[in-house]
Amino acid sequence: MIRLSVNVNKVATLRNSRGGAVPSVSEAVAVCLNAGVRGITVHPRADERHITRRDVAALADQLGTATRPPVLHGIHPGADAGGVEFNIEGDPRADFVDLVVAARPHQCTLVPVAPGEVTSQAGWPASTSPERLTAVIARLHAEGIRVSLFVDPEEAPIRWARRLGADRVELYTEPFAKAFASGRDAGRASFDTYAAAASLAHALGLGVNAGHDLDLENLVVFRELPCLDEVSIGHALVSHALFVGLDRAVRDYLAAVGGR
Repeated sequence: MIRLSVNVNKVATLRNSRGGAVPSVSEAVAVCLNAGVRGITVHPRADERHITRRDVAALADQLGTATRPPVLHGIHPGADAGGVEFNIEGDPRADFVDLVVAARPHQCTLVPVAPGEVTSQAGWPASTSPERLTAVIARLHAEGIRVSLFVDPEEAPIRWARRLGADRVELYTEPFAKAFASGRDAGRASFDTYAAAASLAHALGLGVNAGHDLDLENLVVFRELPCLDEVSIGHALVSHALFVGLDRAVRDYLAAVGGR
């Protein structure tokens, strides 16, 4: 069963473009939950250009994670038994880790951030010094938070993530999305690369998440990825919602990942 996690960053981006509290991130999350979504993702960046620290705290209260009891590796019974899973993404800077610990989400996805980037551009390279992440992973595990590392669909970073003690990897899917858009053969070849990466991760005991530029068209193929646990989708879903409404957009994406 593939879990759809809706990334609500773009709702916050629209709100911040005008100031004030409209549109409400919390209200958007409520609409998503009422439509059947069982995963919410946010990525609070250092400049707070979309999701803010206040948003994270409010969502932790709304989703009930701030007061949940500790569970080893963040596998909270409520989330795995059909409850809502809260995922916070970000680079492992000190203030971000403190924010995550306070919010106590079910999952934290650690992603590399390049200076000046608009959105994520690549996964963690296997050459990344372990010292940069091992202490962060240990602290998150001590708080009962599952850790996922954002990686490219390649053997080296997947094995690196396993050595560091991650629970899952999130496969960076922009290359697949571009290949899919360029034609059927390129899309199939790219999918095969991701399938091999997912199978390796699973064989190593890692869960498999995926995200970046997945949409209603390419999900028809990508949802067949072996061992896929979760997809995180924001930009394409919110863009679709501009024309059909958020409730309908969420239901369309739930159908695209298999009706779950």
